[in-house]
Amino acid sequence: MRLQFGRHIYGLGAIAFGLITLTWHSFNNWHQIIILGNIPHPEDLAYIAGAVELLGGIAIQWEKTARLGSLTLGAVFFIFALLWVPLIFKTPLIYDRWGNFFEQFSLVSGALIVYAMAGPAYSKREAKIARLGYLFFGICVISFTLQQIFYLSGTANFVPKWIPPGQMFWAVTTTIAFILASIAILSGHSALLASRLLTFMIIGFGLLIWIPAPIADPHELINWAGNAENMAIAGSAWIVADFLSQQKNNPVKWPFGKTPVLK
Repeated sequence: MRLQFGRHIYGLGAIAFGLITLTWHSFNNWHQIIILGNIPHPEDLAYIAGAVELLGGIAIQWEKTARLGSLTLGAVFFIFALLWVPLIFKTPLIYDRWGNFFEQFSLVSGALIVYAMAGPAYSKREAKIARLGYLFFGICVISFTLQQIFYLSGTANFVPKWIPPGQMFWAVTTTIAFILASIAILSGHSALLASRLLTFMIIGFGLLIWIPAPIADPHELINWAGNAENMAIAGSAWIVADFLSQQKNNPVKWPFGKTPVLK
């Protein structure tokens, strides 16, 4: 199957992750790393992780190396997701732990779809991998919804105050949008339209919230890392839309055994 544009955005997010990690050479804000205990020379681990993200993000930009790049990025983001699991077991009632796991896992989902689509032949095996990545991403969108519901006030505080009619209005509106997107993606009804609108919304988060953040305070690592993560998640959503757009010409069995309504 022909690869489309989503992987480029996804790869740019990974490159940004790599450059930020190599520049800051620190895991100070990566709270999931504390589960590893006191690591001797943690900056070496930061250099390795940053280099892998950088190289994977570059590799995924070209069709000949896209599969290798997606495999590399999928592996590193899966490791980052797994590092949240012990913290989830330790404090299961704090949803932020779950939310961080699914944010990382959404990047694994995008990598799975690219890996399948970049294969030399789109066989039944690749179709299963792509459907699995698609299903995983739909589940992650449910988590995005829950995270905004549980932390609605915090979500509202992210909204720029100058946008009418108000911060809480947009917090509630985007939460509803996440709910509708998850239903559409997992049910297959209007899934293509939903994935495109979801991509547009996440890109909007980047333009209105995350890009201005390091301009306002360039000394906070989270302001830079938030940009990279938002871009990578937007790339994953775009990859889902690319995958769906190709199902018109390459129909495959849907995760729940029915053909999606592609609009």
